[in-house]
Amino acid sequence: MAIDRAVRSLVGLSGASSSRVLNLAAIALAQAGNPGHRAAPLFESPVINSAIILKHRLRSDEMDLFVPRRAIATKLIIPFEKTDLRTGGRSLFVGQRFYEIMLREVGNYGERLDIKRDLEVLRLIDSVPSLDPFLLREHLHGHDFAPDACYFSISNADQQRMFDYAAQEVRQLTALALSQKSASRDASTDKIVAALLSNEVTERLEPLRMTLQLDPAEFVEGIFSWRGFLYYKWSLEQFWPNTIKVLREIKTMRPTGKVDGEQAAYLTAARRSIIVGVKTHSDDVRRLIAVYDDAYSQLVDRHDPKTFREFLLKAPSLFLEMGEKIGAMSHITSFWLFRFSDSSPRLVDPEELIMIFQDFTQSFGVEVKLAA
Repeated sequence: MAIDRAVRSLVGLSGASSSRVLNLAAIALAQAGNPGHRAAPLFESPVINSAIILKHRLRSDEMDLFVPRRAIATKLIIPFEKTDLRTGGRSLFVGQRFYEIMLREVGNYGERLDIKRDLEVLRLIDSVPSLDPFLLREHLHGHDFAPDACYFSISNADQQRMFDYAAQEVRQLTALALSQKSASRDASTDKIVAALLSNEVTERLEPLRMTLQLDPAEFVEGIFSWRGFLYYKWSLEQFWPNTIKVLREIKTMRPTGKVDGEQAAYLTAARRSIIVGVKTHSDDVRRLIAVYDDAYSQLVDRHDPKTFREFLLKAPSLFLEMGEKIGAMSHITSFWLFRFSDSSPRLVDPEELIMIFQDFTQSFGVEVKLAA
């Protein structure tokens, strides 16, 4: 297990999670009186159930921990002190060399706790590109894991807005797959939409599978990725106005206290990298959305399933790319808005602002050097 001081950069996140960070330590403290948190935990090990999980872009010296090598990994941080993240913690990566041995040791499993269950939950978390609560919850539910709702901070109102947005998007498509008269077709369409968005790849979706001429395995994987595309497309619309606001604040934020020349130079370079990173990621995400929109239009407007079928076959890889980029942008937005809320003074010392900027730039795979 590595000693990880990088956890200090998450101090400002406090009780919040983001699409890049699942702060189980904060959830454990906030939900101490909630019987659901104890009765339906995310992990059996109390130690792992109060850890911090984050999507981490690997540095060059970390890539050799994996066979095969990879660029993004799921990092597990065990804080030394849950109430004071500044003390740091121990960390390991899901799937790294000797990972199961290290997890068994740090999780204090012994013979009483089921490490295989926790290994499977961590594998599922590692298989999604971001920690967006909607997708994470649905992915776990789809594999028969049902942790308490307190682990997924998505409101009922947001769930309904997401459902309404996606239902409008797919209603035309599902209607094409049905031949009933209007009234019964509308009812059947609503059932198919509900099944599509609730991770139920059942016989209700069979008309869509037949229309798209996909085998069952391809269809299941493609549907999950399609659902992810819809969620990310909706999510971008929701957080983008706040992202513009945050970038303006990042550009003008000045720390309190004395800032030496090296710190000032770093903050200037990091601001530039963050703004460029967000713009580049935004352009890439919108390019991927355009690929989806074009394929969907071919199917709905021209009644040609071939292009959309091809899209669904390659959707899993596109979904991973899109999730990584959306996750980086969403993390910056949610982290900043929580740390510098409108109701609190916008005070930050140079060291903390540098740590926040280091976290942000690392999300884009950029390392801005801070001189000694």
